[in-house]
Amino acid sequence: MDLYKQAGVDIAAGNEASARYKTFAEETKRPGVLGQIGGFASGFALDLSRYPSPVLVSGTDGVGTKLKVAFAANRHDTIGIDCVAMCVNDVLTIGAEPLYFLDYLATGALDVDVAADVVKGIAAGCNEAGCALVGGETAEMPGMYAGGEYDVAGFVVGVVNRDEMIDGKQVETGDVVLGLASNGIHSNGYSLVRKLVAESGLAWDEPFPGETTSVAETLLRPTRIYVKSILSLLEQRLPIHAMAHITGGGLIENIPRVIPDGKGVVIQQASMPQQSVFTWLLETSGMSFAEAARVWNMGIGYVVVVPADAVASVSAALTSAGETVYTIGEVATGVEGVEFR
Repeated sequence: MDLYKQAGVDIAAGNEASARYKTFAEETKRPGVLGQIGGFASGFALDLSRYPSPVLVSGTDGVGTKLKVAFAANRHDTIGIDCVAMCVNDVLTIGAEPLYFLDYLATGALDVDVAADVVKGIAAGCNEAGCALVGGETAEMPGMYAGGEYDVAGFVVGVVNRDEMIDGKQVETGDVVLGLASNGIHSNGYSLVRKLVAESGLAWDEPFPGETTSVAETLLRPTRIYVKSILSLLEQRLPIHAMAHITGGGLIENIPRVIPDGKGVVIQQASMPQQSVFTWLLETSGMSFAEAARVWNMGIGYVVVVPADAVASVSAALTSAGETVYTIGEVATGVEGVEFR
């Protein structure tokens, strides 16, 4: 008689899940990784020829209530990509290359297939970001979560040379703000999104207004990972004064985090991308654009601030790397935070 299983913890299921995880993690290995999945800890040997003055950079994040959409739609294959993206895009903003990633998955009762889908997505995100999945934790905690639900969080470590860190101190009045297109809502503001969808009566499997994909597919579209495009840009030594990942708080809260005191950013609203998901959210909520831009990314997932004379070269490099680039505004004196015109 397995008393632990009767108490709600299935050791055999955990072992099966771990065996699947190892296969996914193996596909993300990169030079520097030491040790195997399943040990007590993982190591990483820095290439000091590439990073002679290394600064280790760490970040952690989760996916928020976007998970509720995954539960409702019973689709779990992209949530892991979101988890990776939220972490690696953050450390990228100071010029850091993501090196390795760990995850934490917690549930009340372990569903091996669901957990494997989540971790498979994490491995896919790591591959896209060029970092290794070196370990993690799957916690089965009966009574902590509603049936069929789980939470997931990620942790990333990256590296940048000290003299190549991007901290926003070089930002000057007249610098231009370039916006890289998002993949939709990404992973923020879903408490309001779910409320609006519920009030509208939309079903998960019907087409999202203005889209060819269903409501579930549109809302679960994974967060874009900008790592390879930005690292390619940095390798070209083009002048980058600041970068921002547009997450919780939208454009209004995130851009000022990398702009020096005494300066602000003026964004031309007409220059912003027109994504149907945000058009619907604006129309359904009745919010002003500025109010919505404090919740969602409004079509811009990542921002790069450059000198005016570098706009053409930086835009060309990012476009060549596969990004859709918008010139959305400029840095100004006498403006507080972000102002839309």
